[in-house]
Amino acid sequence: MSADRRIEAITDRIRERSAPTREAYLARIRKKSAEGPKRSALACGNLAHGFAACGPDDKARLAGDATPNLGIITSYNDMLSAHQPFERYPELIRAAAREVGGTAQVASGVPAMCDGVTQGQAGMELSLFSRDVIAMAAAVGLSHDMYDAAVYLGVCDKIVPGLAIAALTFGHLPAIFMPAGPMTSGLPNDEKAKIRQLYAEGKVGRDALLESEMKSYHGPGTCTFYGTANSNQMLMEIMGLHTPGSSFVNPNTPLRDALTREATKRALAITALGNEFTPAGEIVDERAVVNGVVGLHATGGSTNHTLHLVAIAAAAGIKLTWQDISDLSDVTPLLARVYPNGLADVNHFQAAGGMGFLIRELLDDGFLHDDVRTVWGTGLRAYTVEAKLGFDGTTVMRAPAPAESGDAKVLAKASAPFSANGGLRVLKGNMGEAVIKVSAVKPEKRVVEAPAKIFHDQNELKTAFDAGELTGDFVAVVRFQGPKANGMPELHKLTPMLGVLLDRGQKVALVTDGRMSGASGKVPAAIHVTPEAKDGGAIARLRDGDMVRVDGDAGRLEILVDEAEFGTRPLAEADLSGNDYGIGRELFAPFRAAVGPATEGASIFG
Repeated sequence: MSADRRIEAITDRIRERSAPTREAYLARIRKKSAEGPKRSALACGNLAHGFAACGPDDKARLAGDATPNLGIITSYNDMLSAHQPFERYPELIRAAAREVGGTAQVASGVPAMCDGVTQGQAGMELSLFSRDVIAMAAAVGLSHDMYDAAVYLGVCDKIVPGLAIAALTFGHLPAIFMPAGPMTSGLPNDEKAKIRQLYAEGKVGRDALLESEMKSYHGPGTCTFYGTANSNQMLMEIMGLHTPGSSFVNPNTPLRDALTREATKRALAITALGNEFTPAGEIVDERAVVNGVVGLHATGGSTNHTLHLVAIAAAAGIKLTWQDISDLSDVTPLLARVYPNGLADVNHFQAAGGMGFLIRELLDDGFLHDDVRTVWGTGLRAYTVEAKLGFDGTTVMRAPAPAESGDAKVLAKASAPFSANGGLRVLKGNMGEAVIKVSAVKPEKRVVEAPAKIFHDQNELKTAFDAGELTGDFVAVVRFQGPKANGMPELHKLTPMLGVLLDRGQKVALVTDGRMSGASGKVPAAIHVTPEAKDGGAIARLRDGDMVRVDGDAGRLEILVDEAEFGTRPLAEADLSGNDYGIGRELFAPFRAAVGPATEGASIFG
């Protein structure tokens, strides 16, 4: 058990709140577990369809009853650097499965889009909804009921949360997540950010900007800053869904391949056909969810997970709230400084001790629950290790995580944290609820009280910036960016412009019902404002010049106008017809109509 009573108290209240839905969920998956996969009871015609394309040996195994069969859910595509390495995984997995008498089949592919490619573009309006599409696509593949366990190949922003929702929907099956790993280090992230800001000011041209970006994003693997993609990998490990030490090993290396083979064999070992049956729905309980939130705060992770963790927990019958996330932030020390919360990248984090060091420090000081189930067995203590290549060059061995950080500027001990808390907070007030991440915001910049400047599109703000109209202190309000309005795109494109103004000495903050992602940085940003403008939220009653207070210290988001007068104002309207079509947006109209609020994960699943 966690030694910290504050962590225990928050876990207990989540457990109590979730009891009815969690019990119903567990009853469903246990009933399904008892039935076993339909493969053993399918009519001959059905079964023959299920392995018609297999080779003779695999076909012979699948025709019997005792062979464990893995379903591979893959997000492979070769346009995206993070997912390109997965091209080789299915054959690695099939070969490893055969070595231990099992079989493996690609059950389905799922889409994988990149917020880096679509940032500031129309395609970004599909990004958040792609999470739920991924969950549904995985469900289609697993619905054939041919599998004893599933392995999930995914890395980036919406892909892992979507796969996690699918894994928990099929929570009667064991599930192991297999990462591809981060690309090797390129141009330092702070240098890349500097070039972006110079470009926003017109001081360098597109050629210089493109050269900088190409030096940053230069090969296979995840982007090296600590955004949502790398936060995903941290979460899967600290929640016990990775094999130990596998999150941040570079792609296409002998150790990466060895970890993939090992994870395959482990997935086969924890099916109902063996003695260590470990269904995913039993792993992800209230303690595992709290461990994930603590890990997010301890590493300064992505604000997108205030949406994704709520949705993932809900898929397991667990009711996680923003207040839970905020309260856990208040008691969790910040142990990692990875860009944008520092100058290092995720490879430096790994070299300094990585996940094994982080988990041990948090466990030893009572911030994590050790008494959890994982794909590796019982207890999170098994994850306080480093994965290394075995002496034969093809297997994995593990050593205890180092006692001291390899770089105390990147990874700190719990006894000497960078900050006493994680820096992610809920803001509340007469504008509703929002989220702010202050770990990268200087303390003197965290409170802004200034007149509002209203925009209904991020391009409107850019036009005003280019025209030199954004003078003085102000709060930029970019509204009608919520899930019901246009799918809740990330507005990270605004960061360089607002950063320029901040550097000029202006007091600047952003308030939006859209998203800003794990790459948001030094500008105080109240994001995910709920209720959103499209849903009649108070943000839709704001006018240019209204005084707004964003207080990242006290956790307040206030409209400082006469309450009676404000309540009589009509709701603003925005022309959203341009968001209804093009780049596939017309196909997502049912999602915009059905989506729930950001406080509930911005999900279409009830």
